[in-house]
Amino acid sequence: MIIGVGVDFCAIDRIATALERHEGRFEERLFTAAERTYCRMRGSPAQHFAARFAAKEACVKALGAPAGLAWHELEVVRVEAGRPTLALSGASLKVARALGVEKIHLTISHQANFAVAAVVAER
Repeated sequence: MIIGVGVDFCAIDRIATALERHEGRFEERLFTAAERTYCRMRGSPAQHFAARFAAKEACVKALGAPAGLAWHELEVVRVEAGRPTLALSGASLKVARALGVEKIHLTISHQANFAVAAVVAER
């Protein structure tokens, strides 16, 4: 049974500007150390940061946009030959459990200047 669905669309140049303007503070506030390492190892870090930002926003929407969630509690991780998924912790995990969420499905993509992510929260 589907508990929630979320989609987010993000302009890569917007993320690139924020990364440059805030000299590390932006990425430290929004992304875990593992996410920052992964994105910085890529040829186009802003593209990968934007995809992860879209994934986090899509997850918040799938969970019903509850108050009190922290960005670091929503972490994009790679499993099974690189497939992305979300690891929840803290308040985000508590909300998901209260909703009966047993599995989170994530898909992310990026092309040209845009990144998109979709999340399905399933019971």
